[in-house]
Amino acid sequence: MPDFEAALAELENLVELMETGDITLEESLAHFERGVKLTRQCQQALKQAEQKVQILMQDNGEPLTFEPPNNGDDESDGNE
Repeated sequence: MPDFEAALAELENLVELMETGDITLEESLAHFERGVKLTRQCQQALKQAEQKVQILMQDNGEPLTFEPPNNGDDESDGNE
């Protein structure tokens, strides 16, 4: 199975080739079938990456929360 980037690049190439209209119906169908397989591979890779991120974002079984940094825009600092 190709990695995500390779599968996505191949999928993009297939789409470009099919958009030209310079291929036969049989070739279009074969490219479409390959594209469906590549799309599924990409979706699976993204799902696995999301699961890894979720695991990494947990601390002792509890989800970690993300607090954006305070850029001095907080009105409660009294420097208005």
